[in-house]
Order: sequence, then structure tokens, then C-alpha cells
Amino acid sequence: MSDPSADAPPEPADDRPVPGARIILVSRVGTAAFVVTSVAAVIDRDLFGLVAVAVALILFLIGCVVFLWAFGVAVNRSRTDAIGIGGLYFLQGSAPKQVQVALLVPFGVQVAVALVTAGLRPFTSLAFGVLVPMFGLAQAGLWGARYGRFGSRFDDEKPGGTAPSK
Repeated sequence: MSDPSADAPPEPADDRPVPGARIILVSRVGTAAFVVTSVAAVIDRDLFGLVAVAVALILFLIGCVVFLWAFGVAVNRSRTDAIGIGGLYFLQGSAPKQVQVALLVPFGVQVAVALVTAGLRPFTSLAFGVLVPMFGLAQAGLWGARYGRFGSRFDDEKPGGTAPSK
């Protein structure tokens, strides 16, 4: 007996490239660099501690810039789109599931690695790692601001072009 799902056509999303693939790649590369340097610093803080701090601070600074960039893009889009924080930075209902997973898993890994490595070497330079999740959150925010799907701000308007009073 043949599998009926084998005869089904692929979903349209499978045929198209994922929008914002570079954002996803940057998020993954930054996360990998953070994980490698943090773990190396836990193993040998004298040799890798300075590298881990540098990577953490660079990722944090990049995250701050990208976070503000994403916010600026979202503010511009908010003239026509109803953008919420959950949809913008956590991609709640604004991104396909595969994109949401591709961007929020690195963010979660950053949080986990930051907490675990700082906990394993308390009161050391590894504490700078707790700043790194700003990088992952910013990447998700940039994707949401540029490619996220949000409803229109004008869906609730009354006929005649006036918004209902609240």
C-alpha cells in the first residue's frame, strides 16, 4: 500500500527560499562563536578568558545596534501595520514556524550557555556572557521587522476613515 502523503504536492513554502536567510545565518554564526569561546574559557580561563569577553562584548554591541535598527524599521512599518512586541521580537504569529525556531533556538542557546558558563565560573569575566542574548533577540527582531506578517492598523476602522474610539 502506498503512502498517501507521498503523493501530496509540497507546500508552497517548501519551494521558496526562506526570507531573511542571512539574518538566520548571522544568528547561528554568532551563537556558535559565543558557545565555542565560552566553553573554552570555562576549560582554560587564563588562555581563553579574554577572547570570550571580547566575543561577548562584540556580540552585545552588535545586538544593541541591530535591536535599535529593528525597532526603527518596526516604527516605520507601524504606520500601516499593527505590530506587537511579541510578534516583533519573539515572532509570535508573525513568522513561519521554521523561521521562529531557527531564530529563537539560538537565542535560547545563548541564554542557557551564558547562565551555565557564568555559574560554573562565578565572579569571573564569563559574567559578560549574560549580555550576549541581546544579539539573538535583536536578530529575531530584525527578521520580524523586515519580513514579519502583521495585520493592518486600519482593519478596525469605521466606514468613512475614522478609527473607533477606545
